[in-house]
Amino acid sequence: MSRRYRGNHAATAIQLTADVCAAILALWILMYLLDANRANELVSFVEDAANWLATWSRDLFTMDTDWLRVLLNYGLPALVYVLIGHAVAARVR
Repeated sequence: MSRRYRGNHAATAIQLTADVCAAILALWILMYLLDANRANELVSFVEDAANWLATWSRDLFTMDTDWLRVLLNYGLPALVYVLIGHAVAARVR
């Protein structure tokens, strides 16, 4: 196991889950910015997963610039998941 995920298995699971959630959101931001083909099944899956993970913040920012709106509405939950997930994991340890 890597140095990053040592110790308590519950803490490791929490931290890994938070990281995976943030990675999915970051991947969707990247796919959106690179104008990925939404008809592709992988892109569609990542978009659906990101929409579900960002349900609470998806329309928080409503600026006219599409790329900035996506960056903020999906980047904020990614940051929140990482911060809270790592804080909870540290507390569990």
